[in-house]
Amino acid sequence: MSYPGADGRREALRAAGSRAVREIDPPRDSRGRVSVSAEYGKNVFDLRQMRGRLPSGAYDKMRQVIEHRQKLDPAIAAVVAHAVKEWAIENGASHFCHWFQPLTGLTAEKHDAFLTTMFGSDPIDAFGGSQLIQSEPDASSFPSGGMRSTFEARGYTAWDPSSPMFLMGATLCIPSAYLSWHGHALDEKTGLLRSVDVLDKAVRRLIEVLGESQPERVTATIGAEQEYFLVDRAFVTHRPDLLITGRSLVGAAPPKGQQLEDHYFGAIPARVNAFMIEFEHESYQLGIPVKTRHNEVAPAQFETAPIFEEAHLAADHNQLTMEVMRRVARKHDFDILFHEKPFAGINGSGKHLNWSIAVRGFDGKWDNLLEPGETPEENLRFLLVCSAAMLGVHRHAGALRAAISGAGNDHRLGANEAPPAIISAFLGTALSSIFDRLAQGLPREGGTRDKVISLGVAHLPEVQKDPTDRNRTSPFAFTGNKFEFRACGSSMAISFPVTCLNASAAEALSDIAEDIARRVKGGSTKDQAILDVLQSVSRETAPVRFEGDGYSKEWHDEAARRGLPNLPKTADALAWLGETKNHQFLVKSGIFTEEEVHARVHVRVERYLKDIDIEVSTLVRLVDQSILPAVAEYLGALSASVVASKSAGVEAPQVARAHDVARFLAELDAARDALAQSRTAAGTEGDDQSKARRYAYEVAPAMSRVRAAADALEQICGDAYWPLPRYQEMLFVR
Repeated sequence: MSYPGADGRREALRAAGSRAVREIDPPRDSRGRVSVSAEYGKNVFDLRQMRGRLPSGAYDKMRQVIEHRQKLDPAIAAVVAHAVKEWAIENGASHFCHWFQPLTGLTAEKHDAFLTTMFGSDPIDAFGGSQLIQSEPDASSFPSGGMRSTFEARGYTAWDPSSPMFLMGATLCIPSAYLSWHGHALDEKTGLLRSVDVLDKAVRRLIEVLGESQPERVTATIGAEQEYFLVDRAFVTHRPDLLITGRSLVGAAPPKGQQLEDHYFGAIPARVNAFMIEFEHESYQLGIPVKTRHNEVAPAQFETAPIFEEAHLAADHNQLTMEVMRRVARKHDFDILFHEKPFAGINGSGKHLNWSIAVRGFDGKWDNLLEPGETPEENLRFLLVCSAAMLGVHRHAGALRAAISGAGNDHRLGANEAPPAIISAFLGTALSSIFDRLAQGLPREGGTRDKVISLGVAHLPEVQKDPTDRNRTSPFAFTGNKFEFRACGSSMAISFPVTCLNASAAEALSDIAEDIARRVKGGSTKDQAILDVLQSVSRETAPVRFEGDGYSKEWHDEAARRGLPNLPKTADALAWLGETKNHQFLVKSGIFTEEEVHARVHVRVERYLKDIDIEVSTLVRLVDQSILPAVAEYLGALSASVVASKSAGVEAPQVARAHDVARFLAELDAARDALAQSRTAAGTEGDDQSKARRYAYEVAPAMSRVRAAADALEQICGDAYWPLPRYQEMLFVR
């Protein structure tokens, strides 16, 4: 006997188990070879396209705008607009849009046709300079954090020439900033662009103080590793929690999860590999430098990683990456889950931000300022920049924690799969020793370092050894020539975390440069001034440097003794950022106004509350409409079998199971009512910050209690009755 309410689950299982692998034929050259380099940037109107389509004078001006951040000359906008329109139409485009990143964390676009006609005249395709430079989307429905009233609907998008225009299907997309009628930044990108300019000035000042040649260009670089889950669409259709919230609000652990450690770097399943190939080739055509693909730790979890780029391009490309992945996944009958914790009991997903600072000389060569070289103890510029990064993290750890806050990431941070909510920095043995000696005023000896590792097998090559090991428990770890900010959540837009990193480093670089200049002015030699400043900064940053296990209880106790902020929940972190003293570094630098900072805090608190509200409503409905009816039906069948057994004069051992089901059913019903009451009580708070704290420390635990009862019922409910696709089905059938 089966329960009709479970028919959907059975149909989903049949559909997922019978999928064929989608055939993928990547673009090939005339010799039949797959040539990524030939396809790369095919759908991007970058300098390569401009060189062939713009008059030389217009091209030179655009090159100055893009590569040297010079102000755009409006006179050449019409020339660029005509050229890009012709290119877009040649490649099948019929529409254009200003593509921007509002404070939703997603992207937004309004498509307009090139088509123009008036009063019976012949239709033409037209696109002018004014249409390229700006557009006016209705701003009333985007979050503003209180910087404008709902009835104040005017907002503007402004073309960002530093990010190339691109084609998505039949639409020309124009990367843009987004601002209010009052001039407030209403997007994620504007602050990032401002922070790069601030970092540029700080680096140039340090280079000036050091007496080195000024670079042609300074930028922050980012490589954003993207983790995700793939689940067959048929299962998601029958899981309202995954469909609405992106995570499973109930679900008992399967017999096998990730405990065998056999998924990480394992053979990529055929359907998944086909998805990866198609997504990567679409990405290449959009100029996204996808480099790596592999299985991640949890079953059904995977990762893609790009080559590092300038920060603003990396931010655009990460948003594009997620858009392309969502669309391509559907073609392969997958739904892609970017939620930080879609499944309990196994690893969640992050977005590791590999951050550095690069300068380009007038000879065109780039130099990574976080490249230590063979003898980092002698590389004073590297030591100063590395010190500045740590000093920024130490001073603004709370702000960095707030920058990666969110309801999803609260499930992941510190859960033995991601760094803890305490922000610290890891350097590795060699560098840590150098900074410890600097702090003590001792000679900065690098010590002996093995360059290779011998495997002890004659025909195997020696392995080149990095100067540092990796520490996966550190939120901010030095990994050879960059810092890896590992705390960012997989669903997040990266602009705000990178903005805070840039701002914190820029402030520290400026302070270090001025300290050196003061000491030299006071009579110190330049080298002595540098060493004195390094000693001072090494002492100041000692509390934030940690080489051990960030998951351990001992570290939490030690961090408290060191005075490091521990902000375990989003509500705590955003309250911290909302205090003036904690966000002044963003305001003093000119990256944000006071109003813009408070708006971002307000938007994030509001988003946190809405996310939890949606989860609570979904969970209550799931319990009421799916779980309780199914389990009641099962309990009825058990009870009937007990009665039938006793009537037949035989023993009824299933009576014990019936009692267990009845007990857990009562617990679920009571937990469900308690959850509803908890949310109602929290809703009586007069301000959102207080409400958020109650959601974090009362409503979220109440949800966990509902889940515990539901999961206990799933473990003992007859399989023919359970209506929701189970973990073992969603994670292993693909």
